[in-house]
Amino acid sequence: MKFVLASHNRKKLAEMQEILGELGVEVVLQSDVGLDLEPEENGTTFAENAAIKAMAVMQASGLPAIADDSGLCVDWLQGAPGIYSARYGGLDSDPERCRLLLHVVDVSGSECRDPIEDFEQINEELAKFSPALAERPQIVVGNKCDLATEEQIDTFRKYVEEKGLTFVPISAATMQGVRELPGLVYNRLKDIPPVPVFAPEYKKPEPKANDRAFEIKRMEAHVWSVEAPWLEYILAGSNVDDYESLQYFQRQLDESGILAALVEKGVQENDTILIGEYQFDYIF
Repeated sequence: MKFVLASHNRKKLAEMQEILGELGVEVVLQSDVGLDLEPEENGTTFAENAAIKAMAVMQASGLPAIADDSGLCVDWLQGAPGIYSARYGGLDSDPERCRLLLHVVDVSGSECRDPIEDFEQINEELAKFSPALAERPQIVVGNKCDLATEEQIDTFRKYVEEKGLTFVPISAATMQGVRELPGLVYNRLKDIPPVPVFAPEYKKPEPKANDRAFEIKRMEAHVWSVEAPWLEYILAGSNVDDYESLQYFQRQLDESGILAALVEKGVQENDTILIGEYQFDYIF
């Protein structure tokens, strides 16, 4: 059996192959079957976004598809950013998100390098990459102070402070100055205007033409049949005992217009609904 992974990530492919290989399942990337899909992930849970990706690839390839979705769920932020992790900074790129730079420089010269030359070279490369990012405020962190002489540290400190920048000597090896650094960053950020924060708002997607076709038939009194192959695919990959899976399935019934069509045809409470091999009771 062959499954298509709805991803371009070969490391993720290797993980899936390791998990499913023992079951005799061959897993390939969507590019291996000639696809390059990037469906809009407008679900409200990780499970919904994974299902969106898998459904798109399955419909295009005609093969079983699998997908995953992940993000950061921080307890202190009440589970945020969650599914919006990639956009939580509020803007589309790192230069736009960043308000403060920590520029770490080896002040010890332990590798026969000049910390001032290193500092200037990095700033030049940064300006070429993003002039906007290069203009951000900096805290210059002088690392390996445990290996540096006082003269080396003072020389670099003077150079940095003459540029109007804050210099912080630390040693990652001995933890000198490391514990104080987060507090310094926090206080500095309080004085820097924040970037706009992305405020996610769920927008109910409009069904695409012909991709959610269905037909409802009344089989007998209080028994209805819903013919919708795409919905059977969803059911086949769902665990109806799982709350998120059940919520996703119910949302598909609503957004596709199936529930409204059943009501229009006269469905009643506790009527039996048949979808392929599956059977449900209709509950208002």
